[in-house]
Amino acid sequence: MTQRKAAGWKPRTNAVHAGARRSQYGEMAEAIYLTQGFAYPSAEAAEARFIKAGPDEFIYARYGNPTVAAFEDRIAALEGTEDAFATASGMAAVSGALSAMLKAGDHVVSARALFGSCLYVLEEVLTRFGVEVSFVDGTDLDAWRAAIRPGTKAVFLESVSNPTLEVIDLRAVAALAHDAGALVLVDNVFATPVFSHAVDLGADVVIYSATKHIDGQGRCLGGVVCGTREFIRGTLEPYMKHTGGAMSPFNAWVLLNGITTMDLRVRAQAAAAQRLAEALEGHAALSRVLFPGLASHPQHALAMEQAGGGGTVIAFDIRGGKEAAFRFLNTLEIVLISNNLGDARTIATHPATTTHQRLPEDQKVLLGISPGLIRLSVGLEDPDDLLSDLLAALAASNS
Repeated sequence: MTQRKAAGWKPRTNAVHAGARRSQYGEMAEAIYLTQGFAYPSAEAAEARFIKAGPDEFIYARYGNPTVAAFEDRIAALEGTEDAFATASGMAAVSGALSAMLKAGDHVVSARALFGSCLYVLEEVLTRFGVEVSFVDGTDLDAWRAAIRPGTKAVFLESVSNPTLEVIDLRAVAALAHDAGALVLVDNVFATPVFSHAVDLGADVVIYSATKHIDGQGRCLGGVVCGTREFIRGTLEPYMKHTGGAMSPFNAWVLLNGITTMDLRVRAQAAAAQRLAEALEGHAALSRVLFPGLASHPQHALAMEQAGGGGTVIAFDIRGGKEAAFRFLNTLEIVLISNNLGDARTIATHPATTTHQRLPEDQKVLLGISPGLIRLSVGLEDPDDLLSDLLAALAASNS
């Protein structure tokens, strides 16, 4: 088996070739190694592999698999990290990265604006096992400065928050964290691997739900944690292989093929999102349009500096609250109602009653998750058709 490695390649070349493993047959498409176990040529070879597996030597699919390893190598090459570990889902990546490094008595500082499941892991799971978690307004550097203290073990944030699209100054937060000796863990889903500069900005660990833009076509679950080899193999891998959050080889194969077109897809989606946000801003049926690519966004300049674009997701607030928002959703013809994002199909979500439904009302108010808020993940349809669909639904929302 031979492996193709990045040698100064640019991102789109890495997306097609990095990490590819060819068998003796020289196949073009990556092979799927649908095996959970591996045979050894001798008892001595089995003993040696359990002591220390060499390059492209595998023991059990929960520990590693050739197809999964190809996916890990490709993402690491794109993200600019030494290594990566693939997981069963995005939340397996988030919970695994945090749980693998934390113990009772450790202190974590986190941005408060998070995806509902991320908030659950921090608020409910980690604290249950004695981890102290402090939440801050992610856009307030003074709040980070006050919360991070000597001995803080980690800071956690979404580089662009879900669903209100706040952009956090990653470079500044990372500097504060590193001064205290803390690791910086970033959920980078909204930034995407295409627009990510998280490592350059100071992130130590970068986490993706591969279900989103990496697959991008609604086919399978997956997650990945990117970081130093020491963190990935020394801290994360032992935890993940014993707790079982491994990625399926079939899903890794699907995701490998998704990566090859990710750059083209995400750039087209981001361009369409920019156009739609500009067209929707100021609409009479909307009280606000949130999109980092708009000059009106509170962190617009920071978003341009950190990512160079606004991303693929728009949020907007429909006047008339939940009833108007539901009329809007139920009038849509092209746009689908779903709680996913980063898909080739454009998707609308009502966060207050779905992804963030479990939050107490006062927290929804604090985070700006109003009854009229819609999160729109822009797909690959013709932007003219999407705009017509959105405008028709907005016209019906307050009828």
